[in-house]
Amino acid sequence: MSISWRSSAAAFEQSLARHGVAAGACTVEAAWAAFEEFVQISVEGIEGPEDDGDGFIVEWGAWSWNGHRPALSLGRLLAVTGDDGDGDGDGDDRNDPHWQPQYWKVELQVSFAEDPAWADLHVKGGNSGFDHAAIGEPRAAALADARRFIEQDPLLGAMWRSAPIDLEVTLDRAG
Repeated sequence: MSISWRSSAAAFEQSLARHGVAAGACTVEAAWAAFEEFVQISVEGIEGPEDDGDGFIVEWGAWSWNGHRPALSLGRLLAVTGDDGDGDGDGDDRNDPHWQPQYWKVELQVSFAEDPAWADLHVKGGNSGFDHAAIGEPRAAALADARRFIEQDPLLGAMWRSAPIDLEVTLDRAG
């Protein structure tokens, strides 16, 4: 099974629904299970794994766009090879010596209420770094490594055990 990169957010939302993840009724463990499923789906219209066309990242922090609430982000970065769909025609000319793929990020961001138990943990931004392991066993191993990292970090472990108060799935052009 494969999906178009343009429908990647909808595919992620379907994975989340299959795992019982919905606004107001979510565990980070269920969201992670949906993320593991989603990042193993082949995506059409992106660079291959040899060119880092498909990767994932875990990010955390408290940002202005979410009201400075503690948040955890599960993201998939896609290097789109063809028309990026924005109508400006800049995604098509691979013969141009300056051509670069368009990077798009499919992201689930879950936000948490402030918790006194976290007060000493100081919610600072951070990330796991991008991992571009190939779909299949290599990606499953990379996801297992990321989960171990989350479970061993005091702040991320606290987030893992907490119930998010808000969630949002987006597909946006990356930086």
